[in-house]
Amino acid sequence: MNYVEPNPRAAAGGERVLSGMRPTGALHLGHYHGALKNWAQLQHDNACFFFVADWHALTTHYESPEVIASHTHDMVVDWLAAGVDPQHATLFVQSRVPEHAELFLLLGMGTPLAWLERVPTYKEQIANLKDKDLLTYGFLGYPLLQAADILIYQARWVPVGADQIPHIEMSREIARRFNTLYGKDPDIEAKARDAASRLPDEQRQQLQALRRAADQEGQVELREQAHALVAASRLSRVDKDALRAQIDGGRRSILREPEALLTPESKLPGLDGRKMSKSYGNSIAIREERAVVEHKIRRMPTDPARVRRSDPGNPEKCPVWEFHQAYTDEACREWVRRGCTSAGIGCLECKQPVIDAVLREQQPMLERAQPYLDQPGLVRDILDAGTQRAQAAARETMQMVRDAMGLRGA
Repeated sequence: MNYVEPNPRAAAGGERVLSGMRPTGALHLGHYHGALKNWAQLQHDNACFFFVADWHALTTHYESPEVIASHTHDMVVDWLAAGVDPQHATLFVQSRVPEHAELFLLLGMGTPLAWLERVPTYKEQIANLKDKDLLTYGFLGYPLLQAADILIYQARWVPVGADQIPHIEMSREIARRFNTLYGKDPDIEAKARDAASRLPDEQRQQLQALRRAADQEGQVELREQAHALVAASRLSRVDKDALRAQIDGGRRSILREPEALLTPESKLPGLDGRKMSKSYGNSIAIREERAVVEHKIRRMPTDPARVRRSDPGNPEKCPVWEFHQAYTDEACREWVRRGCTSAGIGCLECKQPVIDAVLREQQPMLERAQPYLDQPGLVRDILDAGTQRAQAAARETMQMVRDAMGLRGA
């Protein structure tokens, strides 16, 4: 198998989509149903950029960087096995595109510290990962690095779960603030100052206070109050328009504000009913061996009420039922309902359709992965080519950013 350059029309078509994963090694079926299945669908109608977030891995695992290279290879093989196609998507490694770091640095010059400190996951992870020292600049700044990852590709869509929406909203605010600081239209500023001079002193001072709190202190919700104040004033339409533009930055768009593309929540739990995770020991790898898949599912816990084969059970209390929800059709699920509640079938009989369905799903993944296992250099070639395309796109954005900030050199 030889690596083929991507179809230019596929890479250029549709909206730009950006997503990434930390290199954690081989992935499991939870990753497939939660993200990769969606990636494989998005790549056909959009210009997709999927990256290995190795710098992000260092924000929490800076003491063990030696595993990142092997984890990167294993993870990318799983992306390819899941159907992510380098002829339709750009695959690359974050740290090989240094423009990410440059934009991260420049955005950090104007991002209020309070914005980073209020990110919900910041204090949560410090509390939950007590075995790690996360009181570092890198960990505090990871949402800003995440914003740089997105903004440098001018991405329209970022596929995320519902819990990640606050991060996308923060990226939007960072882009908006950058555009406000560096994309200002001098004519609008002059018109807004002239319009503000016609406001009563009290209203003018109130408007200035609202803008200051929104722009400098991160209280972005106050922009709506500022708009309402302008709308209620007795100024002309022209003056109101100038003040509205000033509130919104009076700016040209240098960095595009991204939008969250909500990924359907995965219906696949772990083998014990909790979230599927390698750390919990309850996962099935995307490239798990057939015998191991059968063994793991056969050993899944079931309804505790079914001590003996003759005891009736309740599917709603059985982790296997959740797998039926993800893998079997309504006819099979009805057979399980009747058989479980009447003790007409045993637990091993109930598990067999799930085993068969998981193995059917994995078979094409194993076939797609095999060439990359036989020829590991193919993965390197794909990442090399993807990194070149990613860097070309990143350089375009950085040229605009440098020009806007006056960093044109001698």
